[in-house]
Amino acid sequence: MRLHNRRRGRMLAVLMAAVAVATAGPVLGAAADTASAAPRADLVPAVDREVRFTADGTTAYGTVHIPAHHAGRRLAAALLIPGSGPTDRNGDEPGGFTPHTLALMAGVLGEDGVMSLRFDKYGTGRTGLGGRHSAPDMAAYTRQAVAAYNALRARPEADPHALLVVGHSEGGLQALLVDRAVQAKPAGLALIAPQDLRLLDMLDDQLAAGLDRAVAAGQLTVRQAQLNKKGVARAIADFRAGRPVDTSGLLPSLSALLNGMFGPVNADFVRSDDAVHPPSVARGVAHGTRTLVTCGTADTNVPCRTTPALLAALAAARTTGPGLRVLPGLDHLLHPAGTPAGTPVIAPVARRALHDFVRPWRQVTAG
Repeated sequence: MRLHNRRRGRMLAVLMAAVAVATAGPVLGAAADTASAAPRADLVPAVDREVRFTADGTTAYGTVHIPAHHAGRRLAAALLIPGSGPTDRNGDEPGGFTPHTLALMAGVLGEDGVMSLRFDKYGTGRTGLGGRHSAPDMAAYTRQAVAAYNALRARPEADPHALLVVGHSEGGLQALLVDRAVQAKPAGLALIAPQDLRLLDMLDDQLAAGLDRAVAAGQLTVRQAQLNKKGVARAIADFRAGRPVDTSGLLPSLSALLNGMFGPVNADFVRSDDAVHPPSVARGVAHGTRTLVTCGTADTNVPCRTTPALLAALAAARTTGPGLRVLPGLDHLLHPAGTPAGTPVIAPVARRALHDFVRPWRQVTAG
């Protein structure tokens, strides 16, 4: 499992704390709405179903949410892809971290009559490592997501001409990789707080910003921050070049983070992720694909200032749709700033962005 089984965003939060920087199941909307609606003879009630599919000879497990719909209707169908680390089908992690990000997204989409599939990627939930004898690299995760996409497309309730991919954080990059890999291209891509830089460029940016905040708070001197920024940049350059990485002289928390990422457990995955340049992949999206890209103004993992290259690539590909939606005051988990990270909520402005994205495929069942 990548990054020693810990989500990068949480690792960075722990890191910044070390330098004193201040930085179950879901209630599915469609099911709740139809429960209060008058019964109709032709209305099929909402349901969640456990599903399985195979990738690289390994069985993966997930949940299909089918919203209430009129009998015989084919539904737009969205594949939901989680972010980095041991994030399961619901967007949760072991140890009680339960923001339910993907499960809540399934509910939001269900309110518009869009069915969805979310799954336990390698190293999480019921799938686990699936008998694998080595940690997956980025390509293995992509193949698993492609297998999930094809399993969703084959569902009898799914409209094969209205397939969507919704990815959160690193899942946003995976959404682009799935689009590139599949023959039956999705009609829409929703990139929610997506990874929009190469992995180690993103790491360098995040750590530099955190060091700057420490200086502003009086917890580091300008010189200390500069020396650590240079040390991080040097370690990244050495890792990319295949040279030994020396983290001596860095803050202990920085040294531990980099040694963990560049050590034997995580090095292969880190190299495979860092090899992908998200804007380059985005330039290959099919013309006319409806796209949504979100960024929260309180997101320190993927700040809005890093999105222009990705947006320019999607524009060059002549994609359509809502495009960029800036989410005022929201963090990386689509929470209002200051909300405890494990709180199971998606802020209204983020819900509206998802509703706007799926508007062409919306189906109304009540009334």
